[in-house]
Amino acid sequence: MFVAGWFSPGIVCNTMVYMMFFKSRTLVLLTLGGLLASPASYGDYEEGVNAAFAGDFETAFREFSIAAEDGLMMAQYNLAILYFTGQGVDKDMAQAFRWTEAAAQQGHSDAQYNLASLYLSGDGVARDAEQAVVWFGKAALAGHANAAYALADLYQSGEDIARDRVTAHAWASQAVYNQHPDAEQLKQELESRLDSDELSQAKRLFARWQIQ
Repeated sequence: MFVAGWFSPGIVCNTMVYMMFFKSRTLVLLTLGGLLASPASYGDYEEGVNAAFAGDFETAFREFSIAAEDGLMMAQYNLAILYFTGQGVDKDMAQAFRWTEAAAQQGHSDAQYNLASLYLSGDGVARDAEQAVVWFGKAALAGHANAAYALADLYQSGEDIARDRVTAHAWASQAVYNQHPDAEQLKQELESRLDSDELSQAKRLFARWQIQ
């Protein structure tokens, strides 16, 4: 699951959908990550963004690779996308996982969401639902609406992790807070299945997350 932007092909990934995204040049200047990256890596990244907008993914791959190796978070994120889609380079899920993880560890919430999805589907890494929950959680608490909704769905379905409707309700509340368009309906559905004590537990859990 990547966040939609200037191009957004959807690829089904278990119950999730990966959507691809590159930051616009204007936004990049405001949100460049990777504090350990050298000044030159920002120039490489800009060249990669320009090439990607022009449809030259081979050049984008080369420039993103240089900046990603230098530690630039956004370059790592976008390099993972190229490996995932096979644009500018042969598709390689192991490399997609490697660079998604690198960006996620630097705090990129979209990368954290993507990393969770890779763990859930087992693409490029051994399938691990517990790790998926960990990384969805990091993204959700950073404001990622789809991550919070994914957790609510996982906990209410009980297909990949043990069913827990209290926790599902708390994540649905987080998804509402993060402005997911379908979260309120899911929250109400879950609420109808909880007794008063369970609902109180769910509300306390959600409240605890807000003061962390």
